[in-house]
Amino acid sequence: MNKTAPIDALVLMSFGGPEAPEEVVPFLKNVTAGRGIPEERLEEVGEHYYGFGGKSPINDQNKALLQALREELDHREIETPIIWGNRNWEPYLTDELRAEAQSGRTRFLSIDTSAYSSYSSCRQYREDFAKTIGALSAEGMTVTIDKIRQFYNHPGYAEACALLLREGVADFTKQVGALDAEKHRILFVTHSIPNVMQDASAVETSGYRAQHEELMTHLLNGLPASEALPAELVYCSRSGSPEVPWLEPDVNDRMTELAADGVSGVILVPIGFISDHMEVAFDLDTEAKETAAELGFAFTRVATVGTHPLFVSGLVDLVEERIAQLRGDETTAPTIPGSTALVPGSGACSIECCRGRIERTTEPNWPA
Repeated sequence: MNKTAPIDALVLMSFGGPEAPEEVVPFLKNVTAGRGIPEERLEEVGEHYYGFGGKSPINDQNKALLQALREELDHREIETPIIWGNRNWEPYLTDELRAEAQSGRTRFLSIDTSAYSSYSSCRQYREDFAKTIGALSAEGMTVTIDKIRQFYNHPGYAEACALLLREGVADFTKQVGALDAEKHRILFVTHSIPNVMQDASAVETSGYRAQHEELMTHLLNGLPASEALPAELVYCSRSGSPEVPWLEPDVNDRMTELAADGVSGVILVPIGFISDHMEVAFDLDTEAKETAAELGFAFTRVATVGTHPLFVSGLVDLVEERIAQLRGDETTAPTIPGSTALVPGSGACSIECCRGRIERTTEPNWPA
């Protein structure tokens, strides 16, 4: 019995990243195709990668997640194949699905590596699916691609974040001796997006920023009173024209402001990222850590969920949830308390949801 019928195969869908220095600029050209970004700017951004040997961490992290998902599927006796496809670098989604279609598998369910609703983190993946469907149709192959819902409010993701937060607070406490609400802060960090993209993300959902705030509130409510500290949401990885407004405050700017107010230590919680890819490795573990050192701050960066068993199990729960919906089964999907999520499943989004694309003359979100 095919436990995932009518789905033939699962797809781990991600952004992609270079594997060697000579791949960095070609990769960035893929990311910015049609947007008029000068090559010298791509070389400048490429320095982030060259500092890590020209290789993005995201590919190895996706391989690890793919293996963890396979093990969880096997544990549940789900034999359905799971493959990996990217938007911007090998293995490309279209190439991988072409090979599957040639083997007779034509109905796919995608597990995307973004937890929140916005153009870049949800709708753009749906556009990728449409391009792949169109390309394969032109070659005489008919495929369909569905997706699991955004998972920021699923207990698997939320509780993995909660456990990692507790570990981070414990590490910070060892540094400072005792927590002090006057001197210490928790900064929840996510990728900044243009304000227009934020506004569009709230057309049918609680919106990109509000979804982060929902999870942040849930995590803070789970801390014991002895570990409670003032907390707020901050952003990193802003790019593009200075004239285009993006979500603020920047994590580095906010730490500088806090230092002026007498704060002497921060715990960074990267709830906007599921793994330690380039935004985490460079923007947080390099730049933000350097800012903290310059300010004389005690500093802890909480781990991302990566392949945490609760997170992996939650993703497979979401696969089973969506398959039940495709079959027309009644399902009550779990979410964190206070969530204002859509009815689960990508079919709940209309054609208008999360349009907010930035102007093509500006730089996009930089890659993972």
